[in-house]
Amino acid sequence: MSPDNFTFVPVLNACASLRALEAGRKVHKEIIQSGCEADVFVGNSLVDMYSKCGSIEDACKVFNNMPSRDVVTWNAMILGHVKCGQGQKALELFHQMQQKGVQPTPVTLIGVLNACASMFALQEGRRAHDWVIKSGWDSNVFVGNSLIDMYAKCGSLEDALKVFNKMPSRDVVTWNAMIVGYAIHGHGKEALKQFEQMREEGVQPDDTTFVCLLSACSHSGLVDEGLRFYSSMSTVYMISANFQHYTCMVDLLGRAGRLHEAENMVLAMPYKPQVAAWMALLGACRIHGNVEMGERAAKQVLELEPENAAGYVLLSNLYTATGNRDLSENIERQRKERSVKKHPGRTWIEVDNEVHTFVVDDQHHPQMIEIHAELKRLSGLMHDAGYVPDTNFVLHDVEEEEKVFNLCHHSEKLAIAFGLINSAPGTPLCIRKNLRVCRDCHTSTKFISKVVGRAIMVRDANRFHHFQDGECSCRDYW
Repeated sequence: MSPDNFTFVPVLNACASLRALEAGRKVHKEIIQSGCEADVFVGNSLVDMYSKCGSIEDACKVFNNMPSRDVVTWNAMILGHVKCGQGQKALELFHQMQQKGVQPTPVTLIGVLNACASMFALQEGRRAHDWVIKSGWDSNVFVGNSLIDMYAKCGSLEDALKVFNKMPSRDVVTWNAMIVGYAIHGHGKEALKQFEQMREEGVQPDDTTFVCLLSACSHSGLVDEGLRFYSSMSTVYMISANFQHYTCMVDLLGRAGRLHEAENMVLAMPYKPQVAAWMALLGACRIHGNVEMGERAAKQVLELEPENAAGYVLLSNLYTATGNRDLSENIERQRKERSVKKHPGRTWIEVDNEVHTFVVDDQHHPQMIEIHAELKRLSGLMHDAGYVPDTNFVLHDVEEEEKVFNLCHHSEKLAIAFGLINSAPGTPLCIRKNLRVCRDCHTSTKFISKVVGRAIMVRDANRFHHFQDGECSCRDYW
């Protein structure tokens, strides 16, 4: 019997759920041969399948060739680009959808809000919030959850709380979103208070709730509280710990310097530890200078993921910080010989509704002369205020003066200088970085916030840092 469009849709959905890209491509060939490719439901399923299987290029080809599209088509494309980390393209599709007169659904708005959250695009997120209100979806719990997540990840915890307080109904995801919002902003105690309020209102926590709580405790140094939550998971709430809970506990104990307990936590996992747990331990060893344990953790990281550049970088930095320059350079040589590429540090800043991107030692921005002049001015002000550059992690075998020069041209410093010369005095600056902020940049940003009288908010790969008057919200614990 020959399959028809009613056959192909569930088969494509099966391929999508299994992430079976090659099987999906074979089904696509069958669809072309059967003449069902023009069917909008089949086309939607193809777009969804390719997006969920990670081939956004194939999804775009199907989308562009579809003779007719409905809101489901647009939703699949928007969500597909968000999943593939292409938030800007997702927003462009949303604007195209509006121009075509297609009315958004809650799924559309959730995709748009997720795109804004991933891009740190607060102003775009506010415009999406206006669309939510205009469309009458502000009472939808799923849309509300996405609004809370977007505002928290874009740096406006105050707006996240406003949405939370106005929601007519809340589910466990709503509470989790607020708890993790407090966590990534370094407000650990507020996150714990939120959990207590959740319990008082009779909402049963799930496994994600405890990931959020343990993360909040880890970022704020609340070790005893974290240990109590970890224990209560199984004894009070009958929730079994998964790899995320174990990784959070390794991070919690490791940050606090309890390295042997952290290593025992990794080894006590009831299944083979994933790379994230070993990375957490390796990061803690770098912070506290434990070379022997760091080498053991790095060995596991590189065995599990030999192409993971972060394992090489952390071990190299650990050797550098403990004075083992030769070993550090040897690790760097190994990384290069194995053709493992480091992710370049990138920083984004939005000024006048335009996003500007900077990389380390960037020379391509049209205002680079002015930016270098501003960095020189800031360097003098910071020096007078007592700033001393931390050159411990500059790996190149160069003179001290050149090390300081290299530090001055990290991407976040370029972005901050650009923001200072392109915004009114006193205006807060908001920047986003794809990697963890380095110790020298953290220290220098504290000094900059003091000498220029600006609030500076930095969202790095792990959390938010709110700098003001020479202090950071993380209290140097990150």
